[in-house]
Amino acid sequence: MPDVKVERILEDPELYIIRVDDDRIKYFEATWDIPEGITYNAYLMKLDGATVLFDLSKAEYTDLFMEALEKLVDPKEVTHVVIHHTEPDHTGALPAFLEANGYKAKLIGTSFAKRFLEGFYGEKVVENFYTIKDGEEMNIGGKTFRFITVPWLHWPDTMITYVVEDKLIFSCDAGGGYGIPETIDDSNEEVVQRYLPHVTKYIVTVIGHYHKYIVQNIKKLKSLGIVEEARMILPGHGLIWRKNPMRIFEHYEAVGAGKTTKGKVLVIYDSMYGFVERRMNIVLDELRKHGLKPVVYKFTDKEAPAVSDILGEVPDSEAIIIGASTYEAEIHPRIRYALYEIVDKANYEKPVLIVGAFGWAGVAGKKIETLITRSKFDHVDTVESRGMPRPEDEERLREGVRKLVELIS
Repeated sequence: MPDVKVERILEDPELYIIRVDDDRIKYFEATWDIPEGITYNAYLMKLDGATVLFDLSKAEYTDLFMEALEKLVDPKEVTHVVIHHTEPDHTGALPAFLEANGYKAKLIGTSFAKRFLEGFYGEKVVENFYTIKDGEEMNIGGKTFRFITVPWLHWPDTMITYVVEDKLIFSCDAGGGYGIPETIDDSNEEVVQRYLPHVTKYIVTVIGHYHKYIVQNIKKLKSLGIVEEARMILPGHGLIWRKNPMRIFEHYEAVGAGKTTKGKVLVIYDSMYGFVERRMNIVLDELRKHGLKPVVYKFTDKEAPAVSDILGEVPDSEAIIIGASTYEAEIHPRIRYALYEIVDKANYEKPVLIVGAFGWAGVAGKKIETLITRSKFDHVDTVESRGMPRPEDEERLREGVRKLVELIS
């Protein structure tokens, strides 16, 4: 059952989190399998003469969100709403909130945000909208709010808020992740260790298409001197970072840059009747002989892993090996879908070895090779042959792995 957590996280300034835990969702953006669920984090800050709400929640949880908000404040007393990002998982409850607020609150966001809100919810919601400029500062309730645009993390409308006196960064999607952590913040290392893989998966699936902007925007924030001095990073999903605020941006940087884990090789393949799998067993044997640690995802008549999980493994892999059957003069459909998403969402400069098997004509290997050579990935070799692998096929497979190993050694 979806739940809501309301917790006071700072005494001065008086700051609360309203976290809706969504364990009912199955496919984020109607695409990505997330059995781990997700949270929608909003924050409420009470100041002298002002009450500021940072983001809201998804439309289907409007009642849950409004009940939690009303325990903290009469909605009519909210004076400002900061819209960091207009995606409906953060703004779906906005129309109901404004009704309860009497449309008194000033909405603050980027010019893109105003346009998107108008498109999503109509003209009335933006009647009292203030459009910020990048780096603009505003005094609200005796605090200095600095608004910094971070476009394409992961929409063009995205911005963060830095509260200057208290060194707080409200970062919305930047710094977020999938999952419903047991704690509100990063104080428990075991929780953090379980959570970080969900962050990687979130980055690749949600922001991956624009992953170069992760590095660019974090570089921008660092140049402003606010990341190193941040007292707390408060994202729109997942954990708050206050024990070690730098850690989440370092993790984002590492994923954005494709920083590798030594020895990790991602192996993906389909096998309808075992012919590809026999080839991949040779490949895996050769990888292990060289001391590498393959992480294997396979599509067979008994299993079909989530592509979102595969994507989450790409950034820190040193290399990728793709095995595919030729299927109706094409790449096997499950590998084809996984491959398209890898090239779109997790396109890094990493070596790729291609392995193929076919019944009467080989097509998959060449088609994968075309996709790989047009991407940032480095094509190492394509080893494709008919039916069961013969001794000469085995030697070509082992030689292909040795070529790949040379590139990552």
